[in-house]
Amino acid sequence: MVEIPEPKTRTIAETQNYAAWLAEEPDGETTYHLELNNVTVHFFAEEWQEFLQLVKMLPQAE
Repeated sequence: MVEIPEPKTRTIAETQNYAAWLAEEPDGETTYHLELNNVTVHFFAEEWQEFLQLVKMLPQAE
């Protein structure tokens, strides 16, 4: 039986309710994941970079 390699994961940041982590996939792609309570959003590297740009544009307080 051929074993399928598992992605290597690493937590980037974590709070009580939220987490951001990445997975280095066996095919060389890195994917990013946001866990927001019971919802997980998945990003490819280029999407992650755009998301980070969006977050930087958000005001700190209104």
